[in-house]
Amino acid sequence: MRRSAKTGVKAALLLALATLAAPALADGLIDNVDGMTLTGDGKLIRFNGLLITTDGKVAKLLNRYDKRPEKPDFRLDAKGKALIPGLIDAHGHVMELGFSALTLDLSDTRSLDEAQARIAAYAAANPARPWILGTGWNQEKWGLGRFPTAADIDAVVADRPVWLARVDGHAGWANSAAMKAAGITAKTASPAGGRIEKTGAAPSGVFVDAARALIDKVVPPPNPRDRDLALVRAQEILLGFGVTGIADMGTTLDDWMTYRRAGDAGRLKIRIISYAHGIDAMQTIAGPEPTPWLYDDRLRMVGVKLYSDGALGSRGAWLKQPYADAANERGLGFLDDVRLRNLMSRAAMDHFQVAVHAIGDAANAQLLDAIDELSETYKGDRRWRIEHAQIADPADIARFGRHGIIASMQPVHQTSDRLMAEARLGPARLSGAYAWASIRKTGAHLAFGSDTPVESANPFPALAVAITREDANGEPMGGWQPLERVSRETALAGFTTEAAYAGFADDRLGSLEPGKRADFLLLDANPLDLPPAKLRAMRVDETWIGGQRVFVRK
Repeated sequence: MRRSAKTGVKAALLLALATLAAPALADGLIDNVDGMTLTGDGKLIRFNGLLITTDGKVAKLLNRYDKRPEKPDFRLDAKGKALIPGLIDAHGHVMELGFSALTLDLSDTRSLDEAQARIAAYAAANPARPWILGTGWNQEKWGLGRFPTAADIDAVVADRPVWLARVDGHAGWANSAAMKAAGITAKTASPAGGRIEKTGAAPSGVFVDAARALIDKVVPPPNPRDRDLALVRAQEILLGFGVTGIADMGTTLDDWMTYRRAGDAGRLKIRIISYAHGIDAMQTIAGPEPTPWLYDDRLRMVGVKLYSDGALGSRGAWLKQPYADAANERGLGFLDDVRLRNLMSRAAMDHFQVAVHAIGDAANAQLLDAIDELSETYKGDRRWRIEHAQIADPADIARFGRHGIIASMQPVHQTSDRLMAEARLGPARLSGAYAWASIRKTGAHLAFGSDTPVESANPFPALAVAITREDANGEPMGGWQPLERVSRETALAGFTTEAAYAGFADDRLGSLEPGKRADFLLLDANPLDLPPAKLRAMRVDETWIGGQRVFVRK
């Protein structure tokens, strides 16, 4: 994912910041709960009371007959509500989530006509904005059968530049004014790792992967106040969904300074496990080694995010064989073998964790080869991460079990992409697609996330998808490739213990074992006991981080 921007309002920022105020820490008791946590080795522990230390850690899990402290600083009778560990999103984009909440959002549009109406309405409501920026379009959902064009936007907004990111962040859609501002002409060549879509010889208005930079470079950047407001919005969304921690994939220096400002002011509530946006950002932010945990374990840069290929929806995912619906295309491999190994080695030599985006089967095979080779040099606990791992050659799946690899996958991508994947790959090449159970059986670690704002940050629909392989309408009945379903415990571990392990945070996060941070949720029902439809619709009543209540359902 990449970023979009928007100007902010000072009053709105001050009001939003005020909502994040929290009480001082105190030792306490959360009692009368239907409590549940997993341990790192997968054991399920049930309890009905939780003791919290003054520094926001779990002191003890209590059973029915355990003696309660006589005078805790505070006691909450949860009246039988379910209590589970806070959920950790193993792959998201914090600032992009915040900016998507502040800019034009096309993610729920069902047709080009609806998108055009939304663009026109937004432009009319924001006449002072020099650029119209937004996210979320998806030509597959529209049933368009093609990419949209600049002319499609020009028909509704021609007087100002418009620049809209595709839902996966791997393509952008510009109008003629935006292309003119960027100096894009028929003579402009596609950059390495990118593609300018053409109508005849002329740019059509869609820029894929690295070609996005041709427009991005002329988009007015957000100022610090805009960024602070975007972080506030992102935290509000995440906390409301019960997400207490998130791996931020692609942190820039501007992002990092936004997190630091929030931390310095006591406004950083969620826990951010940061992966730098490339080697340069990694070195600038962290220097010679991963940073320590900051702000009571709320922020740490642990590694670097690299890209091996693009996305399936924009035909940028790098495949071993041509696309079934585009016989002349195999996608975009961003890095040759030597360059990929050099970048991974540069990070690993200073003990940064390496997380590489790989969606197509060719990209995954290339990355597995690189991990095989580099593991001979870089010994120890490296926890190599493969982000997405959406399309794997069945012949390569066994290789995920080597070298402690973490498959960082997003369940809802499977239901969102199902029909598109069938069209892109054809029926004969689907057995390695979104292969959660098969990859886990190899011994690889399976961490789950959302890729927000590509998908909703709400983890409960993702839990339902993981155990059913069915979408919100129950389609297809019995699940798509149902052998790849996982158990409820495995799905929950993907958003708790395994997500923490994936970010070298399992010594302090992911479970409610004594000594770890008291991050937990209060719910009306236990997610392990609900049918899929009710699990999908689950709403969080309260979110607690470090023993402090940070969200209450109104």
